[in-house]
Amino acid sequence: MAAKKSERALVDEWRGILALHASTLCELDRELHQHGLGASDFEVLDVLAEGTAEDGSGAYRVQELASRVHLSQSALSRLIGRLEKDGLVHRGMCSEDRRGVRVVLTDAGRARYAEVKPLQRAVLARMLADRPA
Repeated sequence: MAAKKSERALVDEWRGILALHASTLCELDRELHQHGLGASDFEVLDVLAEGTAEDGSGAYRVQELASRVHLSQSALSRLIGRLEKDGLVHRGMCSEDRRGVRVVLTDAGRARYAEVKPLQRAVLARMLADRPA
């Protein structure tokens, strides 16, 4: 049976995870900024590009996106508004629930995503290289 980690070891591991997360986000923001995106913007584009929404379409309900990108609905709504203003996504009403809002990538959004995806993946590979899988 594996020995339990000490409280200090757990705290140190947690702080290491937080530090890695913070430094990776900063690096992503720095690299993606030249393409008019931040790390959270890219995460939304990445999820939308995967096109695996619950209904099988490429359109996601805002609630689905919020749970996938770990943002509050209000923060995500503001982010989606900026992406829509930049022509990268389109918002529309849900046909089955008029209170719901669906988000989908535009052609410009797919192009920007394809342009920056290799950059984002290279940053992740570099920053997470020493992390155990």
